Amino acid sequence: MNTALAIAASGMAAASLRLDVSASNVANMSTTGPLNDTTAANAAEFPAAYTPLRVDQVDVAGGGTTATVTTVSPSYVPMYDSSAPYADKNGMVAVPNTDLANELLQQIIARYLFAANAKVMQIGSQMAGTLLNITA
Repeated sequence: MNTALAIAASGMAAASLRLDVSASNVANMSTTGPLNDTTAANAAEFPAAYTPLRVDQVDVAGGGTTATVTTVSPSYVPMYDSSAPYADKNGMVAVPNTDLANELLQQIIARYLFAANAKVMQIGSQMAGTLLNITA
């Protein structure tokens, strides 16, 4: 495969992963659970709060990029909800540490990165087609 096309394909894959992770974070941002140090007697019966993720993207030697998914730290913040059956003695539950404004920004970034790399692929393909279209 052409080097430019391979670099663009790696960028498109990273942008797609960035969008998937951000969409998952937004979809699960209101999924609460018991605090890790909860004293509620039945806390073990309930699932933990959603652990938000983030994408770390680094350049690859020779061109291109690679993206890895890691967890956000701290993964949750305490919030008051005394009506939750898994709330601790102070009425606190764990809420995913997700910033909606940042997630929307990540989605916009993913959109533009994907579009830019798609354009590189389109132009690279056109250049290769023109180069091979030799007529006498």
